[in-house]
Amino acid sequence: MVALLAVAGFAPLPFAIAQPGPTTDVLGDSKGKPVIDISGAPTRDTSGKLRMVTIVATGPDAEVSLGDVVDSWFRTDRAVMPRDSVYPAGDSTKEIEQHNLGEMKKSQDSATEAALGYLGKDPQDVHVKLQLADVGGPSAGLFFSLGIVDKLDGNGNGSGGDLTGGRSIAGTGTITSGGKVGAVGGVSLKTQAAWRDGAKVFLVPRAECGDAKAELPKGMRLIPVTTLRGAVSALTALDKGDASKVPSC
Repeated sequence: MVALLAVAGFAPLPFAIAQPGPTTDVLGDSKGKPVIDISGAPTRDTSGKLRMVTIVATGPDAEVSLGDVVDSWFRTDRAVMPRDSVYPAGDSTKEIEQHNLGEMKKSQDSATEAALGYLGKDPQDVHVKLQLADVGGPSAGLFFSLGIVDKLDGNGNGSGGDLTGGRSIAGTGTITSGGKVGAVGGVSLKTQAAWRDGAKVFLVPRAECGDAKAELPKGMRLIPVTTLRGAVSALTALDKGDASKVPSC
């Protein structure tokens, strides 16, 4: 029995360890280039921040031991997940990277379509280039759309105000070309990343309210969303101080 426990303690296990990752302001730059570059329509200067958030997981080739799992299990800033839920089974590291980058590209295309559709602008006239280095997957979709809306239309009431109201807003969520927001996973870690980087408001897919509340930093406000239109309305109401129109988890 002792020998078996000793072997289990050092043998690699089929898990990945995740933790809060970097955040990026989609209204700003990434590695010296604007995250959102728009041509064919006038854009506006923005203040405030729209921070898309990430989690970082151990790599597909990393060995995770029993000690790693036990240590991470009792930490609020770590999550233990089945490896196959993070990385497709059987894929090589290169294939996984290509898959994640492909998902990011599809997310960017959907985000652009959703934002321009919401604003009633023709994609043939307005060209949007989205650039975000070293990040894969679809979870930045909602914030790409919000960034495009802010750069083109702000809060939409003709006053020239920012969609952010000058705040640092963070959040996550996939998006379809029709503007529907979807769940992403890892939100309890993402709220911690957002708080660490100065955001006190977090937009979360409504279906993941429970997960987001699990390790929510004290003082952070959660706003559940299901559509791009709903997210814009919630941020506009937040800026106006109309609490009755700002949903909560």
